[in-house]
Amino acid sequence: MLNIEHLTKRYGDKLAVDDLSLHIAPGEIYGFIGHNGAGKTTTLKAAVGILQFDSGSIRIHGRDLKQDPIGCKAELAYIPDNPDLYEFMTGIKYLNFIADVFGVSAEERRARIRELADRLELTADLAQPISAYSHGMKQKLAVIAAWLHRPKLILMDEPFVGLDPKASHLLKQMMREHCDRGGAIFFSTHVLEVAEKLCDKVAIIKQGRLIRSGTMEEVRGDDSLEEVFLELEGESC
Repeated sequence: MLNIEHLTKRYGDKLAVDDLSLHIAPGEIYGFIGHNGAGKTTTLKAAVGILQFDSGSIRIHGRDLKQDPIGCKAELAYIPDNPDLYEFMTGIKYLNFIADVFGVSAEERRARIRELADRLELTADLAQPISAYSHGMKQKLAVIAAWLHRPKLILMDEPFVGLDPKASHLLKQMMREHCDRGGAIFFSTHVLEVAEKLCDKVAIIKQGRLIRSGTMEEVRGDDSLEEVFLELEGESC
C-alpha cells in the first residue's frame, strides 16, 4: 500500500530523514515513533506529496508519487498534527468542499457525512463556523474529512492530540475497521500505550534514521514498548 525506499530529505546542512525504507501493507496499522525532531513529520509530509525529497522513492498502491502525484493523492488522506482548516467555512461547507475535491457524489456524501458526524457527535455543530470550534472539534472534523472519500491509505500525525477519551476510543475503532476492510494506516504518536495496543507494526526513528521496525512482538520482545523506546533512545546512532 505504501512503499518508502531509501528516502532522504535535507534542510540545508541538516539531514532530516536519512535513507529511510518502510513498507506498509494492506490491513496494517503501522505506528511511527520518535522524539520531537526525529523526522516523523518530514517523512509523513513527503509521503503525501507536501514536501519534495532529495532522493529515494515513494509508491502508493503501486503508483510512483513523483510520476503520478494526483493519482497517488486520490488514494490517500492525511491529517496533520495541527489541522489547518478553512475557518471561514462552516463545518458542513468544508466537508462538501472536500467531497467535491475527491469527486464524491451528492448522495454518497450525504450518507457518509451523516454516518461519520453522528458517530463522532459533531452533527449538531456542522452549521457553525469552524472558527468557533475547539481544537477537539477541529480534529473530529479533520477525521470526518479524511474518511469521507473512502481512501485506501490514511496517514496521520499525532491524531489523538486534543481528542477526549470517548473520541479517541471511536477513532481507534475507525482505524481498525478501515484496516479490516483492506485499507492501511500509517501514523505517528507519542502515546506509546496507544501504539502498543493498537498497532500491528511499529517503526522507531532517531535523528532521521530507522533504528528498529517490525511487528509489535518483534520490536517489543519481552519488554514494554516504552522500555524498548527509552533504551533505543539512549543509544547512539
